[in-house]
Amino acid sequence: MRPELVIFDCDGVLVDTERLTVAVEARVLTELGWPHTPDDVVARFMGRSSQAMLADIEAVLGAEPTRRFDELATAEVEAAFARELVAVSGVEAVADALDRAGVATCVASSGSHAKMRRTLGLTGLYERFEGRIFSAEEVVTGKPAPDLFLHSAAAMGREPASTAVVEDSVPGVRAAVAAGMTAYGFAGGLSRTDALVQAGARVFHEMDELVGLLGLEPA
Repeated sequence: MRPELVIFDCDGVLVDTERLTVAVEARVLTELGWPHTPDDVVARFMGRSSQAMLADIEAVLGAEPTRRFDELATAEVEAAFARELVAVSGVEAVADALDRAGVATCVASSGSHAKMRRTLGLTGLYERFEGRIFSAEEVVTGKPAPDLFLHSAAAMGREPASTAVVEDSVPGVRAAVAAGMTAYGFAGGLSRTDALVQAGARVFHEMDELVGLLGLEPA
């Protein structure tokens, strides 16, 4: 059934930030004394808020190394975004199909509003979603809790049962399921297909597959 609202996660769904981010974070964490591979960062932190990530790091490394991690990783990630960041391939065509069908859309991310202004702005997507962008900054508990998605649907005037969520992380899928929404898991990024399925997602690997899954007409 075609949804009345589609909520897009931002990082890894609209903008291809995750590949750039996890490489930097794994290296900086390792240099500060907590060895991580990019896969470790994906499994432990992807889809969660930066506040939750920093709290976990502080519990292991302490306050000063955590402050240093935040400083170093933020600067390096920002530089990488400026050089290399692009929109996820095919997502603009999906958004076009939703617009043609009259299906409402919005963005709901664990990232801050400042980060989304930067990443969506760099890729030319900010104006498309402006006024319909929601952040975990607006709720008490971020993903995998359902709060952010419920807040976003309420702001858009839609019921959870008629809402679909497009996510690329396990915490995000769990949040959508907990909110009573249909979760579509993008496995063309960094999350494992089996992990997304186990979390409760209908999995797809290329963005153009989503047009059919949502009951939309291709261009």
